[in-house]
Amino acid sequence: MQGKFIQGGVVDAEPLREVLSSWIQIKDLARLQNVANGKLQRKLSELAAALDEDYDVSFELITTGKLTESAQDDLEAFQKQLAKFGENDDFDATIHVIDNDELRRRHEYAIESDNPSINFKISLSGSKFMFHEIAGTPVIIAALPLKECIKFPGIKDGTLFQKNVRQSLGSSNAVNKGIRNTITGDKRSDFFFFHNGITALCNKMELAGETLSLHGLSVVNGCQSLNTILSCSETVKKVDDSFILVRFYEIPQRDRADKISIYTNSQSAVKARDLRSNDKRVLAIKKSYELKYPSGYFIRMRGETAPADRNKDHVVELSEFAKNLVAWHSQRPNLSYGETKIFDKYFETLFKNKDYSPENVLALNLWMNQVFKTWVTANPLNLNETLLAMRAYAPYHHLYAIAMCFSISNNQSERVPSPSKAYEISLASGMTDEIVKVAGISLNMALEAAANEQQPANRVFSPQNWIKSKSCLAGINGAIRNYFSMLPMMPGGADIKKKLTEATALKSEDFEYRWSAD
Repeated sequence: MQGKFIQGGVVDAEPLREVLSSWIQIKDLARLQNVANGKLQRKLSELAAALDEDYDVSFELITTGKLTESAQDDLEAFQKQLAKFGENDDFDATIHVIDNDELRRRHEYAIESDNPSINFKISLSGSKFMFHEIAGTPVIIAALPLKECIKFPGIKDGTLFQKNVRQSLGSSNAVNKGIRNTITGDKRSDFFFFHNGITALCNKMELAGETLSLHGLSVVNGCQSLNTILSCSETVKKVDDSFILVRFYEIPQRDRADKISIYTNSQSAVKARDLRSNDKRVLAIKKSYELKYPSGYFIRMRGETAPADRNKDHVVELSEFAKNLVAWHSQRPNLSYGETKIFDKYFETLFKNKDYSPENVLALNLWMNQVFKTWVTANPLNLNETLLAMRAYAPYHHLYAIAMCFSISNNQSERVPSPSKAYEISLASGMTDEIVKVAGISLNMALEAAANEQQPANRVFSPQNWIKSKSCLAGINGAIRNYFSMLPMMPGGADIKKKLTEATALKSEDFEYRWSAD
């Protein structure tokens, strides 16, 4: 989207405030669509789809003028405000000023015909640095002030990262949020210790006193960090106690440079799930579970395995446990597939209670074990082949349907049953397999009903989109109600319904309101 603001010489805060106004309006797309003109209304649906696909919004104020002091203050305030709201919202945005120097550099880059190179001089006067020659290669290791990093050319448009294996992934992921929080928080003096550093290659470098001249500069590790640092540029300009480790290598050989780019980006990724494995609430759940069930084991770290003497049915894995929580307690199985969001955005909701009962931990695991017994090649429930092909998503909808069997049969459709109480009563009545069957058939019926609905013009029903939408939940609930109402009309159905009603009968105190996850 483009806006136009024409003014010569000095630029005050007015255009920045226009950007802020745009940001506020885009945050509420429903309202904006009601008040916008026809052309914009049609475009907003595309914008909403892009935001759903985790695209970021980047505002650029392009000017040949100079920002006044008040405008610079406003820019810093807006950057902080965008960062603050980005922590709590799905809507993440950044703002940058594209000034004369950046326009000139982009122009020079555009007119070069073949693999344009970046030449840059950097002052090391405020840095701690040392020069070595390793394996015949000149190497400079420097603790560089963050305010020097934002001077690197080609960060915003990605030309600095030509030899990197990937470009910026946006500022909304957990790691980049952490970098931004450190910069804007009270721990920025520890930034050097929190960060692994940046690797930069060049064809040739020359050190004259404290000035380092770099020819053919490219950053092969540190793209995400530099983009995040740039998004906090106005704060960074004012701090003198924040440093980052930068390694400069003179590597003129293309094949060698390519290998360095690959190898420095090939470490095992640290996921949000890994960072949460040491959370005190996770540790408390693990401790209470293993105390209650000595034959069980709670796996909290990736790569960890349970001791061989433990009961396999009682072994619980943290990631699967969290997905089960989303499907059962939050009643959002369409979110269960997204491990990153679960351990980032929804973690505080799902693990707010460190006293979550070990009985429920085990019950969720046992319910899910029963579900997976039906998601096998033999297909005992005769599930639609399309469902079986979505094994990464649909079993959590099956688990959700089990919970809804209890809620609907007890006229508590707005509330969630206790997993342990539900499993206990179904086991005592010998109806566990039957409940799993009813839930699976209802899921299957909901999919087939949705597939047979008339679609809008030029639209084709997509099972993959349906299973990830909230609309599928209403379909599952409707299918469960229909199944219960139709049972008496089937041969032997009245007896089955009676047994099911008894096997799902819980007390009102065995239900609670769902945990909000959206």
